[in-house]
Amino acid sequence: MNNADYRPLAERVRPATLSDYVGQEHIVGAEAPLRKAIENGIIPSIILWGPPGVGKTTLAQLVAQHLDRPFYTLSAINSGVKDIREVIDKVKNQGLFGGSNAILFIDEIHRFSKSQQDSLLSAVEKGIITLIGATTENPSFEVISALLSRCQVYVLKHHTPEELHTILDKAIAEDRHLKNKSITIEETEALFRVSGGDARRLLNVLELIVNHSDEAKITDDTVMSVIQQNLALYDKTGEQHYDIASAFIKSMRGSDPNATVYWLARMIDGGEDAKFIARRMLIFASEDIGNSNPTALVMANNCFQAVNVIGWPESRIILSQCALYLASSVKSNSAYRAINAGQEIVRKTGDLSVPLHLRNAPTQLMKDLNYGENYKYSHDHTDALGEQEFLPEEISGTRIFNPGNSKRESELRAYLKSIWKDKYGY
Repeated sequence: MNNADYRPLAERVRPATLSDYVGQEHIVGAEAPLRKAIENGIIPSIILWGPPGVGKTTLAQLVAQHLDRPFYTLSAINSGVKDIREVIDKVKNQGLFGGSNAILFIDEIHRFSKSQQDSLLSAVEKGIITLIGATTENPSFEVISALLSRCQVYVLKHHTPEELHTILDKAIAEDRHLKNKSITIEETEALFRVSGGDARRLLNVLELIVNHSDEAKITDDTVMSVIQQNLALYDKTGEQHYDIASAFIKSMRGSDPNATVYWLARMIDGGEDAKFIARRMLIFASEDIGNSNPTALVMANNCFQAVNVIGWPESRIILSQCALYLASSVKSNSAYRAINAGQEIVRKTGDLSVPLHLRNAPTQLMKDLNYGENYKYSHDHTDALGEQEFLPEEISGTRIFNPGNSKRESELRAYLKSIWKDKYGY
């Protein structure tokens, strides 16, 4: 028995070729953009953004294998600028002898600081390396703009139940250990629910169930029994992560500060990233409070900025202050409803022409075409109100914004009624 036998199941059944890769058809399916780039032998530097266990690392390895490129891998958890420079120097030296362009895979690239990410720029820009970065976090927030602009971003999705079933069946049929066992799949609902779209978690649970017996039945009860005995399976990247985050948001939305701070404490004690929590509150402040209390967005933004410069344990106090303020604030989703309604109108009506009087006229030709003609500069009129049409003619009079009933939004409605009662029916 060789050492490979002791690897975790998820590692033993890792796909060996692109044809074995399960899921992410939107980027590696037959006609998908990344698949075409791979088959053409030319890929740009890329960022693979998606939740854990969806195949980011595997895809990076398969890309390098398919292209027959030298493949280097670093983890942002335990690597730094020195490690990056060592890889780049090694690649440069190989290039002197006609070596092909190497691929550098950086797992959890969002954990690199700005200076660490900066150290990649020159090599990426000059084509010394092709970078493949993997992240579970939004690269718009976590990857510096200079590096992000040099990369294509591909979004990977949670595995569907059908894909999880395929992965499960392949593991049982092909793994050298499992195929010698008698494994019966009777139920999968609990297994797939606990997996949360994460193939690695799926295989970890399967391995726990079948490890100590040559015969095993996969049922909902056996899965939950294993989970209860192995609580570590519920980590901050799994199903419970999203359930607790959901409970936190819904408690704030329901204006319950006690439940809010409880779920916040659960996230903090579970090792949740402070920036993840702060980002959720930033979104919440606009989506669920909005103009009923504009200070909420200021508070949430300040919280987000603060936790980016202050570490644990002090960040928990800042998060608590902000969460309690948001939970205790009057609620309105009028801004959220308004932009949804606006986008729905755009989808239904298409690219309606901008009225001539509202168009920009920077050139004489545009002026000759009557761009900007008859526009009324609002501040030249009483109360900065010059009556004119601001919407395309086809949707004139369409009311998109409906203020809520809070004190502040009632004031907004009263003002809008005083100027737009006849046109929009406020």
